[in-house]
Amino acid sequence: MNRMKMSAAVLLAFLLPGCAVREPMPAELESGTPTLTPRASTYYELLALPRPKGRLVAAVYGFRDQTGQYKPVPASSFSTAVTQGAASMLVDALQASGWFMVLEREGLQNVLTERKIIRASQNKPDIPSNIQEQLPSLQAANMLLEGGVVAYDTNIRSGGDGARYLGIGVSQEYRVDQVTVNLRAVDVRSGVVLANVMTSKTIYSVARSAGVFKFIEFKELLELEAGYTSNEPAQLCVLSAIEAAVAHMINQGVERRLWFVADQRATQQDSLIQ
Repeated sequence: MNRMKMSAAVLLAFLLPGCAVREPMPAELESGTPTLTPRASTYYELLALPRPKGRLVAAVYGFRDQTGQYKPVPASSFSTAVTQGAASMLVDALQASGWFMVLEREGLQNVLTERKIIRASQNKPDIPSNIQEQLPSLQAANMLLEGGVVAYDTNIRSGGDGARYLGIGVSQEYRVDQVTVNLRAVDVRSGVVLANVMTSKTIYSVARSAGVFKFIEFKELLELEAGYTSNEPAQLCVLSAIEAAVAHMINQGVERRLWFVADQRATQQDSLIQ
């Protein structure tokens, strides 16, 4: 009987390490300091785009969540399925591409309030040194960037596998969700949609576990279980989809000769992005 116990313990020692290993939580990192948001390959594709002949002056008033979906219970009444900060992500992607001069429009009221404060201060005799110069006019955009997160599909693919022998087993399950964003460029003068792009990004979740359920003796039951779950952050997938949409929109505009690259030889290629 002791040999059975020893065999079960040795087998369990081989099974559990693979299931017990997991990515450390941020609070468990050695440094414990905040870091920059990790970026996907779409971000580096933006950085690698050819330089434009001239930057496009664009405005983003909003990039809303149009899915209307909430997280599953019990948080369904309090938290949405996708981020509500997609407009900030879009502004970041536009600036990273180097093709756009982005004007602040989401917080436009705050800008106008500060300008009123400056004008009121300039009418007084003791003008602060940082606002002595006259305010220039606000710059107008030539292009509006519209769109939003248009779909969030859950469980578009799921599955798993596992095995169990004599009460000892391992298993793995996975689930694939998908987020879709729409981005379009609108000419301010005519209201014509110059370019329109839709991109999708999968969100991958996986769970792995191992366990032992075995009678060691007549009345002694050995039961052990370990596992972990890894969920790809939904907001990073939204960010990646937005970055891909910006890159494809730039490529679409170059193909239609709506805007041009600084080095015209780059347009001889079939596409600016893979």
